[in-house]
Amino acid sequence: MTYIHRGLGLLLAAFLVFMGVQKFGAGNPVFSYIAAMSGIELFEPVIRLAVGAGEILAAALILAGLFMARLRGLGAVMAAGLTGGALVFHLSPWLGINAPVAFAADGGYVFSPMLFAMALPFFLLSLLLVWFDRAALRRLAGR
Repeated sequence: MTYIHRGLGLLLAAFLVFMGVQKFGAGNPVFSYIAAMSGIELFEPVIRLAVGAGEILAAALILAGLFMARLRGLGAVMAAGLTGGALVFHLSPWLGINAPVAFAADGGYVFSPMLFAMALPFFLLSLLLVWFDRAALRRLAGR
């Protein structure tokens, strides 16, 4: 069971690093689209960079959990919050399930349900890791 736990943690950490690093390049179509649809310009670049930093921090905590188990649970909680937030936005009118994944040549967006399809299983994986680490998380909370 320990190897499954660690393997799932490594899979989640790899996903978080992959998604987090992408947010530090040029403009991101998802956050640009949310900013345009909501009228809240803070989404691009401020919230995009904060989400990217959060994803990388969550991955680092999960990886550090290979050596200090209590950190893995914190990383999993953080990952659940980040991917859960992504799901909330995908289910909102600001983004939708069929979300922009690239900028089109004509200045618009290329849409696909791929991001939603990736967020859902990784949210469930995060919750599973939180459940696996529930005892360590309770000790951290002082219960």
